[in-house]
Amino acid sequence: MSARTAAGIATMLGSAASNQVGAAVGAHAFPLIGPAGVVAVRQVVAAAVLLPLARPGVRRFTWPQWWPTLLLAVVLATMNLSLYTAVDRVGLGLAVTLEFLGPLAVALAGSRTRADLLGAAIACAGVYVLVRPGPSSDYLGVGLGLLAASCWAGYIVLNRVAGARLPGLQAPAVATSISALLYLPVLLTMHRGGLGYALTAGLLSSAVPYAADLIVLRFVPPRLFGVCMSLHPVFAALAGVAFLGQILHARHWAGIALVVTANALAVRSSTTQLRSAQDNCPGSDRETVDGVTSIRRKRG
Repeated sequence: MSARTAAGIATMLGSAASNQVGAAVGAHAFPLIGPAGVVAVRQVVAAAVLLPLARPGVRRFTWPQWWPTLLLAVVLATMNLSLYTAVDRVGLGLAVTLEFLGPLAVALAGSRTRADLLGAAIACAGVYVLVRPGPSSDYLGVGLGLLAASCWAGYIVLNRVAGARLPGLQAPAVATSISALLYLPVLLTMHRGGLGYALTAGLLSSAVPYAADLIVLRFVPPRLFGVCMSLHPVFAALAGVAFLGQILHARHWAGIALVVTANALAVRSSTTQLRSAQDNCPGSDRETVDGVTSIRRKRG
């Protein structure tokens, strides 16, 4: 392994850790401003990071460019609120693991390869082990985690459409800004006591990971990036233990391991299929698969 690759892996793992530590810090603000308040502040921070980078020319947007961007804003607003509410109810590790089913579902959709079918089976087993229905199950929390997963899947599809119609990061930048505006009533009425936690969450979960990803994607292969990003549920579980005292049972760790394995298999399979398609179509220069691209861009 070259020093450059090792540095890239260290940066990616640091980015993942920052993202989940930020979420854990944000959870400390829940008693004061609630999940909606934390999401509102995080959206503002994300918009402040993305807008100067993208510099979107909104006055020149056409309706075919606006409608996927507007839907993207609604999906972002719903995804983040449902995820943070799920974190409040079922814990950081379980909520983030359930959310990762979104990109996994998109990566596996329509596939008939043995590796992808195996990945789907492993993911189903992991979810069953994680949630294992019982009298004490928090079905609302689990449902919100799955809603976040559905929104992430919708985000990938909409980002594909908007990304084909708007160059660079204009679509996610505008969508994040609109999402922040949707939370303006929350910002104006929320208690200021938890603002410090929420700002820290925004910086650690939006600004730091986004900057790190922009740097590392210049020299790290997409498949390696995708596999490292698949470790987010593990970092979320560790952050929950370290910062929130959310001790997980052995079955929870087993379920997380199964979902992470399924994500890694999906990334590997998607990249292999992409490389095969590029070999058959020499004019193609696309370097990322939908699952990897979605993880990279999902900082709102």
